[in-house]
Amino acid sequence: MTLSQLTTTRQVAITKPSNFKEALQLLICLFMVCAVSLSYAQEDDMTTDSYEPFSIGAHLKNMHTWHGFVVHPGALFAANLEYNSRNKKFTFGFWGGASFSSVDVKNIVTGENESAYYKEFSIYTKYRFSDQFFIEAVSHNNYTGVEERGDKLHYWSYDKTQGYNFVDLNFGYNITPNTLLYLATIINGGSGDYEVQANGDLENSWTHYFEVNSKVWENKTSSLSLFAGGAWSFITDKTFYTIGSGNIINVGATFSKKLTISNYSVPVDVTAMWNPEQEKTVLQLDITLF
Repeated sequence: MTLSQLTTTRQVAITKPSNFKEALQLLICLFMVCAVSLSYAQEDDMTTDSYEPFSIGAHLKNMHTWHGFVVHPGALFAANLEYNSRNKKFTFGFWGGASFSSVDVKNIVTGENESAYYKEFSIYTKYRFSDQFFIEAVSHNNYTGVEERGDKLHYWSYDKTQGYNFVDLNFGYNITPNTLLYLATIINGGSGDYEVQANGDLENSWTHYFEVNSKVWENKTSSLSLFAGGAWSFITDKTFYTIGSGNIINVGATFSKKLTISNYSVPVDVTAMWNPEQEKTVLQLDITLF
């Protein structure tokens, strides 16, 4: 989510989730339970000698970008903990990040700027129906600056005006081994994914984000991928990502290389990203520690 959404200047009381939101959350939970059950059923006849269900990872980045946005402009450390079924079809995990530098947010009580460090704890689950197609749900929980601006932190709040939690439902399809089509739709919370109507009502935007990512060159240790993504809404005249009802917001290239240090291989990604609507261009460095 964007820094502007994180620094909203008004505190909104947390509202009781609607039946619709509760139903969405229940459906996501049921999907996770069914996927786990299906994974175990498929694994009954497989050996467990080399199976490791849990894994961890860590990244060091000079900044954090996402879907054409600079989520945090400074260096940060990110980690993940995940479970994978033995047949590798089902994944459930946690992803979190914390920055080494801060950004300024305005306190809604004092009107003064306060320093806030980037903090995120997100939850994700994925099911791979085949080598080509997967479905994924992500609960984005970026609570940078919530308390510093004078709000109370409610981690499980998905109130659309609160400003830091929302759920994406994502689909991915590899039309070739090197080309991925990716569609993400915001389905819960909103974190600013709405339009204020003339009568004051809040109309959900249900923003869609679509990206094409293709690996165009590769050798034994390196590869180059190109990507382009855009966002739109069929419901409102604005989206979570754009000022208008739709626009191209994420164009660029990622160069990946495995650096060998002694006997240790270190994957490094450098991404050049351009957001045409915001006229913003950045270079992101992502070092996979393990």
